[in-house]
Amino acid sequence: RALNKTKQQNYDLHGLRCTLQYKLEIARRFKNYQNIYFPHNLDFRGRAYPIPPHFNHLGPDIDRGLLLFAKSRPIGEKGLYWMKVHLANLFGYNKVSFLDRIVWTEKHLPQAIDSAANPLDGGQWWLQAEDPWQALATCKELREILSLPPDKRKNYESSLPIHMDGSCNGLQHYAALGGDVEGGTQVNLVPGEKPGDVYSKVSEIVSQKVAEDARAGHEVALILDGKVERKIVKQSVMTSVYGVTFVGARKQIENALKDRVQLDEEVYWSCSAYLAKLTFASLGELFFGARQLMEWLGECASLIAKSGKPVLFTTPFNLPVMQPYRQTRKAKIQTVLQRITMIQSSDDFPINTQKQKSAFPPNYVHSLDSTHMLLTARDMYKAKLDFSAVHDSYWSHACNVDTMSKLIRKNFIELHEQPLLENLLKEFKQRNPDIDFPPIPARGNLDLKVVMNSDYFFH
Repeated sequence: RALNKTKQQNYDLHGLRCTLQYKLEIARRFKNYQNIYFPHNLDFRGRAYPIPPHFNHLGPDIDRGLLLFAKSRPIGEKGLYWMKVHLANLFGYNKVSFLDRIVWTEKHLPQAIDSAANPLDGGQWWLQAEDPWQALATCKELREILSLPPDKRKNYESSLPIHMDGSCNGLQHYAALGGDVEGGTQVNLVPGEKPGDVYSKVSEIVSQKVAEDARAGHEVALILDGKVERKIVKQSVMTSVYGVTFVGARKQIENALKDRVQLDEEVYWSCSAYLAKLTFASLGELFFGARQLMEWLGECASLIAKSGKPVLFTTPFNLPVMQPYRQTRKAKIQTVLQRITMIQSSDDFPINTQKQKSAFPPNYVHSLDSTHMLLTARDMYKAKLDFSAVHDSYWSHACNVDTMSKLIRKNFIELHEQPLLENLLKEFKQRNPDIDFPPIPARGNLDLKVVMNSDYFFH
């Protein structure tokens, strides 16, 4: 078993080296062009993806660290402020106020300047970042700015993208749909002195449940008591609104446990299964409104699928969506060397009822986050401001962050001020007049206009 594990690690590392070399070669070929373009496709839900597969801004840290906007803009009065915030974010120091992030960056400016001047031979502080290549690019930009006299810095022309990221964006949309005050507070729809952190909140609840079970003598809880932390549950919380199954969440937590907690190999499965169960239960307590909406969306999709039809709906961006999930047929072919399984798909095959049901809640939320991004991109284009995005991470020049932040909030509010669920139900009834759909869950009292004053809605 140990030999096979080592072989697999070597195969993985070889693949990563090949991928990196491919990316660097593409970057070398394009580095002397004034502009390079990334044409995009929209998937069936409206999410935008760049067509070039090997090197683009949706790629990993190395891709993003190599890319700059084609145009440079003077950073202005607030550009240096946002660049310092950006550096703190890249190091994962983003659970505190903007002011605390500025203080943190200024405290580490000597290390940042050393990283820019001597990335390989210096203290290599940049390697401690969660996104080291983007951090190194930011260190280099800060070094150039800070080398200028203070009165000249605002005129420095920068092409570095500065990011503003949503706070567990899927849950933000669910909280807005359901008017969920408590859930909205956890994901920063409601103003606060510092950002709420839903991942930490869930890990706290899970830790409390583990401690209670440990006191009762639960065997697995005794192993995990005091070992649960934010990063162990983060991925499962993030993907819960996008339809992650118990099996998927268990695997995510198992991988996080192996990275962060030293346990006997044979207990990882039972520990991850136990934590996945507690994570789902904690999410249900914290986001009761979101859970109700997920169940309602799933029930509507199930009723449509059981009638023999795929789920069809129109996004707020007027994009028609049809879920493509149908049953498949498998055929096994025995060759001289091996047995091959062929999978056949066809629009003539029966509807996959379970897949239509489980996929609809995340697909609907994806249609909302794609609409929000496209509306913001439209307004940035009208304002003649450069813009890029990775789903719920929005990018622009340092001098444009304040304008972009206002447009992000404006479009989110305008999107959710529409009767989205009422329109969805109306369309369902028009397309499926013979189906008796359940009523929309009652909405809470969240006033969406407060989002405009929430500094950490995207941060």
